[in-house]
Amino acid sequence: MSQEALLDLFYVAAFFGGGLLFALGPFILAYFLAPRKTRSHVGKTGQLVECGMEPIGEAWIRFGIVYYLYALMFLAFDVDVLFLFPVAMAYNKGYVLRDFVELVIFVGILSLAVVYAWKKGVFKWGKKAYPRP
Repeated sequence: MSQEALLDLFYVAAFFGGGLLFALGPFILAYFLAPRKTRSHVGKTGQLVECGMEPIGEAWIRFGIVYYLYALMFLAFDVDVLFLFPVAMAYNKGYVLRDFVELVIFVGILSLAVVYAWKKGVFKWGKKAYPRP
Protein backbone atom coordinates (compact mmCIF):
# COMPACT_ATOMS: atom_id res chain seq x y z
CA MET A 1 0.00 0.00 0.00
CA SER A 2 1.20 3.47 -0.79
CA GLN A 3 1.60 6.10 1.87
CA GLU A 4 -1.25 8.17 0.41
CA ALA A 5 -3.66 5.22 0.49
CA LEU A 6 -2.63 4.45 4.06
CA LEU A 7 -3.28 8.07 5.04
CA ASP A 8 -6.73 7.93 3.39
CA LEU A 9 -7.48 4.74 5.31
CA PHE A 10 -6.43 6.46 8.52
CA TYR A 11 -8.81 9.36 7.79
CA VAL A 12 -11.70 6.98 7.16
CA ALA A 13 -10.95 5.10 10.38
CA ALA A 14 -10.68 8.36 12.34
CA PHE A 15 -14.03 9.62 11.02
CA PHE A 16 -15.63 6.26 11.72
CA GLY A 17 -14.26 6.27 15.27
CA GLY A 18 -15.40 9.86 15.82
CA GLY A 19 -18.88 9.04 14.55
CA LEU A 20 -19.05 5.99 16.77
CA LEU A 21 -17.91 8.06 19.74
CA PHE A 22 -20.57 10.71 19.06
CA ALA A 23 -23.23 8.01 18.71
CA LEU A 24 -22.32 5.93 21.77
CA GLY A 25 -20.80 8.67 23.96
CA PRO A 26 -24.09 10.03 25.35
CA PHE A 27 -25.24 6.53 26.32
CA ILE A 28 -21.97 5.82 28.11
CA LEU A 29 -22.04 9.20 29.89
CA ALA A 30 -25.67 8.70 30.93
CA TYR A 31 -24.84 5.27 32.32
CA PHE A 32 -22.05 6.63 34.52
CA LEU A 33 -23.65 9.95 35.51
CA ALA A 34 -27.27 8.86 36.05
CA PRO A 35 -28.50 8.60 39.64
CA ARG A 36 -28.83 5.05 40.94
CA LYS A 37 -31.75 5.65 43.32
CA THR A 38 -35.33 6.52 42.47
CA ARG A 39 -36.84 9.66 43.91
CA SER A 40 -38.65 8.40 46.96
CA HIS A 41 -39.24 11.74 48.67
CA VAL A 42 -42.57 12.17 46.85
CA GLY A 43 -44.11 9.13 48.47
CA LYS A 44 -44.48 6.84 45.47
CA THR A 45 -41.50 5.41 43.71
CA GLY A 46 -41.49 5.60 39.97
CA GLN A 47 -43.71 8.68 39.88
CA LEU A 48 -42.68 11.50 37.58
CA VAL A 49 -41.56 14.50 39.59
CA GLU A 50 -41.46 17.98 38.15
CA CYS A 51 -41.36 20.36 41.09
CA GLY A 52 -41.26 18.12 44.14
CA MET A 53 -44.98 18.20 44.85
CA GLU A 54 -47.48 15.43 44.35
CA PRO A 55 -49.68 16.04 41.34
CA ILE A 56 -53.39 16.61 41.88
CA GLY A 57 -55.78 15.32 39.22
CA GLU A 58 -54.95 14.62 35.59
CA ALA A 59 -53.21 16.53 32.89
CA TRP A 60 -55.42 19.37 31.68
CA ILE A 61 -53.67 20.03 28.36
CA ARG A 62 -53.65 17.77 25.37
CA PHE A 63 -51.54 18.70 22.41
CA GLY A 64 -53.03 18.07 19.01
CA ILE A 65 -51.19 16.21 16.29
CA VAL A 66 -51.29 19.35 14.16
CA TYR A 67 -48.18 20.66 15.95
CA TYR A 68 -46.20 17.63 14.88
CA LEU A 69 -47.50 17.88 11.33
CA TYR A 70 -46.33 21.49 11.18
CA ALA A 71 -42.94 20.31 12.40
CA LEU A 72 -42.80 17.74 9.61
CA MET A 73 -43.69 20.42 7.07
CA PHE A 74 -40.90 22.58 8.45
CA LEU A 75 -38.47 19.69 8.06
CA ALA A 76 -39.52 19.18 4.45
CA PHE A 77 -38.81 22.83 3.64
CA ASP A 78 -35.65 22.83 5.75
CA VAL A 79 -34.21 19.91 3.81
CA ASP A 80 -35.21 21.66 0.61
CA VAL A 81 -33.34 24.84 1.49
CA LEU A 82 -30.30 23.02 2.88
CA PHE A 83 -29.98 21.13 -0.38
CA LEU A 84 -30.71 23.97 -2.78
CA PHE A 85 -28.16 26.52 -1.59
CA PRO A 86 -25.03 24.39 -2.11
CA VAL A 87 -26.45 22.85 -5.27
CA ALA A 88 -27.16 26.26 -6.77
CA MET A 89 -23.52 27.20 -6.21
CA ALA A 90 -22.14 23.98 -7.69
CA TYR A 91 -24.49 23.62 -10.67
CA ASN A 92 -23.42 26.70 -12.60
CA LYS A 93 -20.70 24.89 -14.51
CA GLY A 94 -21.39 22.78 -17.56
CA TYR A 95 -24.64 20.81 -17.81
CA VAL A 96 -27.12 23.59 -17.13
CA LEU A 97 -30.26 21.95 -18.54
CA ARG A 98 -29.63 18.58 -16.88
CA ASP A 99 -28.93 20.27 -13.57
CA PHE A 100 -32.11 22.34 -13.83
CA VAL A 101 -34.17 19.20 -14.53
CA GLU A 102 -32.65 17.47 -11.49
CA LEU A 103 -33.51 20.43 -9.27
CA VAL A 104 -37.07 20.55 -10.59
CA ILE A 105 -37.49 16.83 -9.86
CA PHE A 106 -36.12 17.28 -6.34
CA VAL A 107 -38.35 20.27 -5.55
CA GLY A 108 -41.31 18.43 -7.10
CA ILE A 109 -40.83 15.42 -4.85
CA LEU A 110 -40.53 17.61 -1.75
CA SER A 111 -43.59 19.62 -2.74
CA LEU A 112 -45.56 16.36 -2.72
CA ALA A 113 -45.29 16.55 1.08
CA VAL A 114 -47.08 19.91 0.99
CA VAL A 115 -49.77 18.56 -1.34
CA TYR A 116 -50.29 15.54 0.93
CA ALA A 117 -50.57 17.76 4.01
CA TRP A 118 -52.99 20.04 2.21
CA LYS A 119 -55.22 17.11 1.25
CA LYS A 120 -55.15 15.81 4.84
CA GLY A 121 -56.25 19.22 6.17
CA VAL A 122 -53.11 20.05 8.10
CA PHE A 123 -53.29 23.73 7.19
CA LYS A 124 -56.82 24.13 8.57
CA TRP A 125 -56.28 25.48 12.04
CA GLY A 126 -59.19 25.02 14.35
CA LYS A 127 -60.05 24.03 17.86
CA LYS A 128 -60.29 20.30 18.11
CA ALA A 129 -62.27 18.58 20.82
CA TYR A 130 -60.65 15.60 22.48
CA PRO A 131 -62.72 13.07 24.41
CA ARG A 132 -61.96 12.77 28.10
CA PRO A 133 -60.69 9.35 29.18
